[in-house]
Amino acid sequence: MWKAVLLLFLYVTLILSPLVLGAIWGPQFGNSLLYEIGKSFALMGFMILALQAVLAGRFKWITQHFGFDILIRFHKYMGLFGVLLIMAHPVLLALGGAGWWLFISADVRWYIWVAKAVLTLVLLNIILSLFHRRFRLKFETWRHYHDILAPIIFTLSFLHSRFAGGDFVVVPLQWLWGVMLGLAISVFVYHRLVRPWRLSRRPYRVVDVKQESQTVWTVKLAPPKGERCYDYLPGQFHFLTFHRGRNLPVEEHHWTISSSPSEMDTISSTIKELGDFTATIGQTKPGDTATAHGAFGRFSYVLHQDERDLVFIAGSIGITPLMSMLRHMCDTQSTISVLLLYGNRSEEDIVFRQELSEIEAGGSPRLKVVHVLSKPTESWCGETGRIDGQKIQEFCGRNLREKAYYICGPPAMISATIKNLRDFSVANAQIHVEVFAFLD
Repeated sequence: MWKAVLLLFLYVTLILSPLVLGAIWGPQFGNSLLYEIGKSFALMGFMILALQAVLAGRFKWITQHFGFDILIRFHKYMGLFGVLLIMAHPVLLALGGAGWWLFISADVRWYIWVAKAVLTLVLLNIILSLFHRRFRLKFETWRHYHDILAPIIFTLSFLHSRFAGGDFVVVPLQWLWGVMLGLAISVFVYHRLVRPWRLSRRPYRVVDVKQESQTVWTVKLAPPKGERCYDYLPGQFHFLTFHRGRNLPVEEHHWTISSSPSEMDTISSTIKELGDFTATIGQTKPGDTATAHGAFGRFSYVLHQDERDLVFIAGSIGITPLMSMLRHMCDTQSTISVLLLYGNRSEEDIVFRQELSEIEAGGSPRLKVVHVLSKPTESWCGETGRIDGQKIQEFCGRNLREKAYYICGPPAMISATIKNLRDFSVANAQIHVEVFAFLD
C-alpha cells in the first residue's frame, strides 16, 4: 500500500513542480490573477500529457499496485483533465488581459500558430476518443489515430510552452521541460516499438486449439524453447498478438489466462467469438506463433488470503478468470469454500461444464456450481432467468456480508450485481471486479 501512496504522491508532485519552480525562481510580471491561473493551467496540462505515456506504458512496477483496468481509466480521465486545462489556458489569458486577438488575428508569432494547431488537434483527439463508436471506428483503428495524434500534440505543446512562456528564463524549468520531453518520447518509443520488437524475437508457439462450445475456443501456448512461461496469478490476463499467416488479421488483444499457474510449460486463453478478429480464432492452428505480454490485473483470490468463503458470479465468457482460480485451487488442494453462480443463455453456451462438475466432485476446493440459463429448453431442470438479487440471496444464505464476491461478465451484469450486493450492505472491499470493457 505504501508504494501505491508513494507513486501517487510522486505523480502529483511532478504535475505541480513547474508551479513551485516558477513561484520560487520565476520573474514577477505583475499580471492579473486570471492571467496567472491561465499560465498555471498550461504548465500543469503539459505535465499531465507528459506523464500519460508512463500511465499507458504497461509497466508492472506501476500496474501491480493499482490494477491495469484502474490505471487505464485513470489515464483516460487525467488525459481529459489535462486537455481541459490546456483549452482553458488561452481563454483565461484573454480574459486576464492578453485580449481575444490571440484567437482571431493572423498576425501572430509562430508559437501562437503552434498553439492554435494544438487546440485543433486536441479537439479532434477528443472527438475521436469519445465518439469513435458512433463513427464506427474499430478500437484498433482509433488507437492507431490516437497513437499518431498524442505525440504530435505533446511535441507541439512543448514547442509552444518553451518559447511562449516568460517563466522559461528559469534554468530549472528549462531542465524540467527537457527531461519531461525526453521521458515521454522514450517511454512512447519503448512501449510502441522497442518492447513489441523484443517480444517478437521470442514468440510463443500455439500447441493446441480446443473448441469449448460453438463460439468459444481455448488456445494453448508454449514459451520459446528452453524457457518457462512468465509468472502469473490465477485470474490475471495478458496481451496476445497472433501471427498466423493465411491472410488472417494481426492485431493485439487482451485475454484472460484461463489456465492455472501450476501449468509451468504452457499457458492458455479461452476466447469467445465476439468481433471481426475473434471470429477468426477458430482458424488458429498448432504451429502458429504469438507475441505474448503479461501478466496484468489484480483480480485474483491469492491477493486476499484472509478470504475463505467466496462467491464467484460469472456471465458467459466471464467464467475464464474464475476458471483459472478454480483450477489453481484444485491443483493446490485448497479447502476454500466457493459458490459459483454461472449465467448463460442456453446449455450449449456453458463453457467448462464437465470440468466444473469434476472439480465440484473432487472437493478441493469445496465448490458448489449453480447454472442459471436465461433461454433454456423445456428439458432444462436447473435455475432459469438471470443472476439477480433474489438468486444471490437464495444461494448465499443469510451471511451475505461475511463472504467475498468475484464478479466477471458483461458490463451490465456487473453493474447490476454490484448494486444488488450494496443493497445487501456488502462492503466494497469484499467486491472484486475485472472489467475488460475498459479498452474497448
